[in-house]
Amino acid sequence: MSTRVNDRPAQGPRLSKADGSQIRVLVVDDEPTLADLLAMALRYEGWDVRTAGDGHKALSIAREFRPDAIVLDIMLPDIDGLQVLQRVRADGNETPVLFLTAKDSLDDRIAGLTAGGDDYVTKPFSLEEVVARLRGLIRRSTLSVADTNDPLIQVGDLTLDEDSYEVFRAGEPIELTATEFELLRFLMRNPRRVLSKAQILDRVWSYDFGGRSSVVEIYISYLRKKIDAGRAPMIHTVRGAGYMLKAVT
Repeated sequence: MSTRVNDRPAQGPRLSKADGSQIRVLVVDDEPTLADLLAMALRYEGWDVRTAGDGHKALSIAREFRPDAIVLDIMLPDIDGLQVLQRVRADGNETPVLFLTAKDSLDDRIAGLTAGGDDYVTKPFSLEEVVARLRGLIRRSTLSVADTNDPLIQVGDLTLDEDSYEVFRAGEPIELTATEFELLRFLMRNPRRVLSKAQILDRVWSYDFGGRSSVVEIYISYLRKKIDAGRAPMIHTVRGAGYMLKAVT
C-alpha cells in the first residue's frame, strides 16, 4: 500500500448536522489497514465512522447506518464500487460518494462520476486530501448555509431552495445529487453571466482536477438532462468561453 499515511489531517472547524448530531461516514475498502487509517482520520474530525471490506457488507451497512457520506473503493472482492453506488442510488439514497481508485486514466475517473459519484481520489493519496474533499462534499450536501436571508433563488420558472435543497422547474420537483445541486446553485446565482470551466471548478469543486475540465462538461450534461429535458433549454454553452443559465423568454 503506497498511500501516504504520515500526513496528519489538517483539522478545520468541526462539522456537525443541523441538529448537532455527528456526521456519519461509511468507508469501504478491502485493505483493512487502509480502511482503519481512514476511519481514524475521520474520527479525528469528530465523525461517526463505520467500515466495510466488500460491496455486499457496504450495502447492508448503508441501509442501516444511513451515512452522510461514503468513501468507496472501486476495486472490491465481490461487486465493484460502481455497482455498489448504482444499488445505493437505486435505493433512492443521494448520499455524496468519494471514490478511491488505483487507476489513473481519465476514462476510469469519468466512469466513477458517470455512475453517480461526486468526487474521487487516486491512490496513493494523503489522508489530509481525503478529509478535505469529504468536508467539501458534506458541506454541499447537508451543511451549507445560505449567504442571504432568503433561501429561494429563482430564475424564470426554475426555483432552488437553499434550506430544503429542493429544486423545481415549472412546479415539477427535480432530484439532484449534492454536486449537481451546488453546480446549479452557482449558475443560478449568476444568471445571464458566462462562467468559465475554471471558475466552475474553483467554486464547485474547490480545486482543478489536475486540469481535467471535462468533469464540468459531464456535470453540465447531467443538469441538462434533469433541468432542460423536454423543456426549452436554460443552460447554454458559450463556445470557447463557458456556460450560462438564463430564463426562457
